[in-house]
Amino acid sequence: MFQRLRSDFRLSIITLLGLSGFLGITPFAVLRFHQGDVVTGVVDVLILCGVCGGVVYAWVTGDTRRSGLVMAIVASFGSVVVAGLVGDPGLFWLYPCLITSFFLTPPRVAIAINVSAVVLMVALGDAFSGLEQMGSFVSTALVVSACAFVFASRNEDQRRRLEHLATIDPLTGVKNRRAMDEELAIAQAHATRTGISCALILLDIDHFKQINDEYGHSVGDEVLVDLVNVLRKNTRKSDQLFRYGGEEFVLLVPAIDGVGLKTVIGNLQQLLRNHVKHPGGSITASFGVAELDWGERVESWLARADDALYQAKETGRDRAVFAEPRIRAVPQSA
Repeated sequence: MFQRLRSDFRLSIITLLGLSGFLGITPFAVLRFHQGDVVTGVVDVLILCGVCGGVVYAWVTGDTRRSGLVMAIVASFGSVVVAGLVGDPGLFWLYPCLITSFFLTPPRVAIAINVSAVVLMVALGDAFSGLEQMGSFVSTALVVSACAFVFASRNEDQRRRLEHLATIDPLTGVKNRRAMDEELAIAQAHATRTGISCALILLDIDHFKQINDEYGHSVGDEVLVDLVNVLRKNTRKSDQLFRYGGEEFVLLVPAIDGVGLKTVIGNLQQLLRNHVKHPGGSITASFGVAELDWGERVESWLARADDALYQAKETGRDRAVFAEPRIRAVPQSA
């Protein structure tokens, strides 16, 4: 659980805000019922249910955007209703909601929610003792929203940059091994759920160390960039390319069978020979290929492809080896 919170920023924010909302609202809900204010107590309970429901939904489905939107709407407009019922004291509840909207939803969506909540509060008018208080509330609410918008926008931009740096190989511009681990897990889950075939292609540039030693690392870097460009231009949009390490790359190919894989490998071998060159001539590559077996774990899938690549290099290079399927029991139909 803690690992998931550390790796998923939005889920951690939703969980923290949900816990804060639960601890902050529950005592007041109990107090309302104790004082006989059943209507306001029920509204508080409904807000609690919406907030807690959003947290649970985020944990179960992983859909933090939808759950965050629901939580922001429930909290903001619930606060408007509470303010309309209890008057002056309820106004203060909207301020934290105005801020948390920017943590739960994109900045533009949060602005729309906040402006709508403030307009509705003014339209009801029951929470204000006079025009002066109404004017003060609107002014401070807009200032709070504006400051939160600036902070959230800068924070979102910085988070995107950090995510980019953490998941993209700086030399070639393709996803790195960290991103690959996440995408392989997603692909494995999707294949298990749908039954659609999926394959891994590991490729290693033959004698790459020799290229670096003879012509320098700058030439080696150019070879890597050229290889990536060729692969990107000649694979499908649904295929994903990752730099596995050094001169090794992984191509994730969904919805393909064995015949299609052989065609893809043959085309890639020819394209690399024709279009990726260095001062000593063209490059070649060795390929290890593994189709995902039913119920197979990602670690096993990747290991089979890696073993196939090792065999391709040990048996002469410039060739492709297809991994044998695992020995497994065929699932029984009910």
